[in-house]
This record gives sequence, structure tokens and C-alpha cells, in this order.
Amino acid sequence: MDIIEIRHPYHISEIPNEPVVLVLGFFDGVHKGHQKVIEEGRKIAKEKGLKLALMTFNQHPSIVFQKATNERMRYLTSLDQKKRLMAELAIDYLYIIEFTSDFASLKPQAFVDQYIVGLQAKYVVAGFDYTYGPREIANMAQLPNYSQGRFEIVTVPKETLDGVKVSSTRIREELDAGNMECVKNLLGYFFEIEGTVIHGDARGRTLGFPTANIKTKSSVRLPKEGVYITEIKVGDHWYPSMGSIGRNDTFEKNRPVTVEVNILDFHQDIYGEQVTVRWCHHLRDQVAFNGVEALIAQLNQDERETRAYFSS
Repeated sequence: MDIIEIRHPYHISEIPNEPVVLVLGFFDGVHKGHQKVIEEGRKIAKEKGLKLALMTFNQHPSIVFQKATNERMRYLTSLDQKKRLMAELAIDYLYIIEFTSDFASLKPQAFVDQYIVGLQAKYVVAGFDYTYGPREIANMAQLPNYSQGRFEIVTVPKETLDGVKVSSTRIREELDAGNMECVKNLLGYFFEIEGTVIHGDARGRTLGFPTANIKTKSSVRLPKEGVYITEIKVGDHWYPSMGSIGRNDTFEKNRPVTVEVNILDFHQDIYGEQVTVRWCHHLRDQVAFNGVEALIAQLNQDERETRAYFSS
């Protein structure tokens, strides 16, 4: 997969000189709805003997339109995760457009001329709710007016699960509820976050449950606070583990939220390493225990349930 990063305005030399099937969307989460759109593009590309291209943005448009800020925006997938998922989905060209104020000011016709025709799209594939400007004048129903017959348009209908639309918004709601099985069904894969192992207060070690403290970027969306069955990728290997998102209220009130992972039967020093945590199942909510002994008893129960999960 060739990754082509573009800042508006681009030079024609940055664009591969061949016709493509172009898939459009922001694709936060690359969930089953997104996968359906990409699969439609891949099918057309195979039938027509064309390369498959996909265009997305480096940040959510709402940041530029001042509906959100970088500090408040929480993504289901980082840009690096999105790149890896797109590679797995057999994209030939991944266009990452820097969503700037200058780019955002493009009129719908200019967007079509420069970022569809200019990218040599012969077929354009997008979800039914894709927009490229103000919704009332830049929706999929309006696209034929701007295309002027220069490319074919394929609109993919919504994907549903249990009668409800699969969407990034719905996945965020399920994350907030800790419904990790539903999140997996919506994504088509386990929800994952990336981070760096840092030094913590080492309290878990004194309890008999040493944890890897994971520092994540502020833009990472986390599931609800609680204790989870997890897997953690260290190097190239996945290890069964228990994950905790919370504030350690048993020991101190009003602490910042931390992500900690106890890796089963693991005794390596991994400080400073980049890891990936896969969130499989919500075990319980966070509670403040009446003393250390009660906490240890609960952690032992959590471990038994975690081992049973992986054994089954």
C-alpha cells in the first residue's frame, strides 16, 4: 500500500498517473459499515482492472469547524492504526489529506474537481451519508450534478446490527457502557489501544498483581472505567491479561484516570516499550474497597475469571 499525504493545494506530480476506484470517508474505527464500503470499492476495482484508492483525513473535520478541539477529540483508531487496517483491507493508494481551514473552505464543485477528478477517479464509492461540504448541497444525492459525467458513482446503503445502524457514534456509546462484545460485533475485531509502558507507583507489585502502566495519547478513546479481560501485545506476541481503567480510589481519591494491565504469568521488564492492549470483556466496575485484603480477594477472583475466559 502506498501512503500519500497531501496538504492543500497539492501538485499534480503527487498523484499517481493512473485511473482508480476511489473510496471516500473518514473511517474512524474502520468498522463493519466502513468495511462494507471498502469491499464494494474492491469489487469494482477487481472487475474493472483498476487500482483501489481511499481518501481520508489526518484529523476530524469538526476540529477545523470548531465543533470540537484537539483536547476533546477522542478517536476509535489512531492514524497509525487506520493505516494498518487499510493495508489489511488491500488498499493500493491511501490518501491522507491534511484537513486545514484552507481545504475546508473548498466549495463542493472545487472539491469534486480537485479531489475526485484530480485523483483520477473513474468510480467513486462512499456511504449513503457521506458529505463533502454543507449537507444540504454536498451530499451523495447531489454528487451527480458536480460529477458532470466524469466518473461513476456508487452509494453504499447503511449497515445495521440488530436493526440499528453501525456507526462510530454507536461504538462510542457501547464503549461508554463497557459492552465490549457489542463493540467487537460492530467493529468486526476486538477494540484496541496503543501506548507506552511507563513507571507507576508499583502498588500492584506489593499486592501480588504487578501491572504495566500504559500511557496513551490524549486523543485515544478509552472504554468506561472498570476491570476487563484483555490481551496485550508485547513485541510480536499476545499475552492474556487483566486490564484496569480507573483512579485507584481504594488508596487515594480524585486521582487521574490510569490504564494498567496485569499480564498473566509474565516476568519481563518492558518499561519504555510500545504495546497494544485488546479489550475483550468487561468484568466489573471500579469500586473503592474497605482495605487491602478485600481488594486482593477481588483481584484473585478477577484472575480466576480471566483464566477461565482464555481456557474456554
